[in-house]
Amino acid sequence: MAAASNPFHTILKTLPKPAGDGDFGTYYSLPALNDPRIDKLPYSIRILLESAIRNCDDFQVKKHDVEKIIDWENSAPKQVEIPFKPARVLLQDFTGVPAVVDLACMRDAMNNLGGDSNKINPLVPVDLVIDHSVQVDVARSENAVQANMELEFQRNKERFGFLKWGSTAFNNMLVVPPGSGIVHQVNLEYLGRVVFNTNGVLYPDSVVGTDSHTTMIDGLGVAGWGVGGIEAEAAMLGQPMSMVLPGVVGFKLLGKLRSGVTATDLVLTVTQMLRKHGVVGKFVEFYGEGMSELPLADRATIANMSPEYGATMGFFPVDHITLQYLKLTGRSDETVAMIESYLRANKMFVDYSEPQVERVYSSYLELKLEDVEPCVSGPKRPHDRVPLKEMKADWHACLNNKV
Repeated sequence: MAAASNPFHTILKTLPKPAGDGDFGTYYSLPALNDPRIDKLPYSIRILLESAIRNCDDFQVKKHDVEKIIDWENSAPKQVEIPFKPARVLLQDFTGVPAVVDLACMRDAMNNLGGDSNKINPLVPVDLVIDHSVQVDVARSENAVQANMELEFQRNKERFGFLKWGSTAFNNMLVVPPGSGIVHQVNLEYLGRVVFNTNGVLYPDSVVGTDSHTTMIDGLGVAGWGVGGIEAEAAMLGQPMSMVLPGVVGFKLLGKLRSGVTATDLVLTVTQMLRKHGVVGKFVEFYGEGMSELPLADRATIANMSPEYGATMGFFPVDHITLQYLKLTGRSDETVAMIESYLRANKMFVDYSEPQVERVYSSYLELKLEDVEPCVSGPKRPHDRVPLKEMKADWHACLNNKV
């Protein structure tokens, strides 16, 4: 779609490279709107706002949709609906096969109508990770991985053959072969773009996936959550998703974890607090100086548990720790420089060395990280938290409890 037909084409700005040699591309600049309400918006809502501005065509995404998001503080409590176009779609092999089958059927139909079937492609990038086909037949031996992989290929020959065809037949589709890792790990370490550069236009990465734990990517500052197959297919074909403009719970983290306290202890504590607070249908956004030392692995673990505390996502805005992780996982210096430049220019980057502007949240929670104590979960449900020191009493109580 031509940029000129977008009512916001006047705020399209060029992003210069830090060294002054050329530029990274153009972007829709939120500061150029000169609206003081934007500075108070949670970072997660700014991603929805940028998407609405960039995709505004007064047909699928209208100008008043953009206004609703800018006025989030007043419009979110009213449960208004907004359209959202995610930047990409993530599939795994169980839920991804039907999506590829549907695309293949559309090509068949196009052929029968005498049209060009090669025109049928996903309109947004689709990444499909084959990871749900593994059964462990062989364990505790040197060749276990190899033996399991061979059985996996024998059992899933038809499915894998079809997906391999799909990987070359369609544009905009990447298929990550079996044995590469689990979908969420591949998403974090390899697929997550953080900032896209498509034909010279820069914009934040966002993703919907056909797995409820797609939320793990929120630890990387990429807005993402799990959806059903129908919604994922609609997003693949360029349809906006209709969603209620969510409330955002601001979760402030202070201090740092004591030594010997693990990410699991932190996650169980955070999950317990959020379940008690009630966050269904909401975004949770983490902030505060405790974030400046919270490693990305811990963030991803907290984000991954979003379905357990019921939030749409547990979002960690991009900061220097995110950039360190991107370098650690082999993203090029040029890419990381582009990501940082874009997010700083568009007021989506958190810099703990600067004074923090207070953002407005729908409700607030606070946790001093040094208060987190070692604990265990279960025995039945992953989110049940039992402090280690109460474990004996809890165990005895469980013995006599009804199932």
